Amino acid sequence: MSYPKVFLKEGKEESLKRFHPWIFSGAIESADALNDGDVVEVYTSEKKFIAEGHYQTGSIAIRVLSFKQEPIDRDFWEQRLNNAFDVRDTLGMIAGIKGDIYRFVHGEGDNLPGLIIDIYGKTAVIQAHSVGMHLCRMEIAEVLAEIMEEDIENIYYKSVNTLADSEGTQVESEDDVVLSSLPLSESGFLKGKATKLIANEDNFKFHIDFLKGQKTGFFIDQRESRILLEEYAFSRSVLNLFCYSGGFSVHALRGGAELVHSVDSSARAIELTNSNVALNYPRGASHVAYVEDAFKYLDRMDEPYDLIILDPPAFAKHRSALENARKGYRRLNAKAIEKITRGGIIFTFSCSQVVSRDDFRTIVFSAAASVGRKVRILNQLTQPADHPVNIFHPEGEYLKGLVLYVE
Repeated sequence: MSYPKVFLKEGKEESLKRFHPWIFSGAIESADALNDGDVVEVYTSEKKFIAEGHYQTGSIAIRVLSFKQEPIDRDFWEQRLNNAFDVRDTLGMIAGIKGDIYRFVHGEGDNLPGLIIDIYGKTAVIQAHSVGMHLCRMEIAEVLAEIMEEDIENIYYKSVNTLADSEGTQVESEDDVVLSSLPLSESGFLKGKATKLIANEDNFKFHIDFLKGQKTGFFIDQRESRILLEEYAFSRSVLNLFCYSGGFSVHALRGGAELVHSVDSSARAIELTNSNVALNYPRGASHVAYVEDAFKYLDRMDEPYDLIILDPPAFAKHRSALENARKGYRRLNAKAIEKITRGGIIFTFSCSQVVSRDDFRTIVFSAAASVGRKVRILNQLTQPADHPVNIFHPEGEYLKGLVLYVE
């Protein structure tokens, strides 16, 4: 099968020789007529094939799918999704050793840039971050259903906040199961239907708001950090800022926290947090949740906490916002370091991809210095193994976390 061709400027193939999966628009010399979502073949300035991938208008013009010439067809998706399955099987995720919440496909980390698939019990949530993956969603859903068999009953497509508008049609799979194709601006079921969903993580039950919630419905990438939190929570007063669905709060309570306060600016998030606390502690728990801006809460709070969790949304999704993000992280961490009790513990995170690990440590260092308190790093945290980092794509290590001891 022949795909449209893209030719690079001289010398712009060097990163591809190191198997980096992105091609930026400034590297392109010329191309055939292209539409967003097209599979394209990429050639060097010397007209030698080097990669193929999905084209899209924007800074990242091509997301590489393969470094060899091959059809991007059903066999391709089967191979890549089976590879992703094997990794999660190795981790014990398929068998449910750590619960039934896990990431099945993690974009570049699974050599499928632009594609996220999360599993919540018997429901899979697919999210496309490129038009190319959106256009392939029906085939991907069919292959996923075949690989997971009876383990998956529902497949939900949720890319409403990740893509621009486009038109859709309705397609039937080979086994006559209707998979509803959707416009880019919509979300909906590609297979089955489940309006309410409770899934399990580390012997906890959580309501998963995959219909209207953030991301695909739950922050799976904080699983190991939540478990670690339990080791520090005993007899401490805990403040969970940007709590979303209350994952850290539920774990802190099991760790023996004296009290837990959860704060989020979203009333829906607080409702979800309260429902998850009640789901796991039906007889009640020392927990109170507040609908309030995290910065304002830190400014006004009178009683210091023994443990504070700072897990904000990404302050910078693009490099142009990097400096403002640095200021936001510095201000947030400085206020928490200033307010926490002597001998307190802070779990602080950045999920901004453009903020590097070293940059984040420098920001926290600057925050501590501005307050004048001594701070030690006890743990350095990152995303769990079901969010693998492609060794050729270090940008995939997006989640940075530090556990701090404040004297």
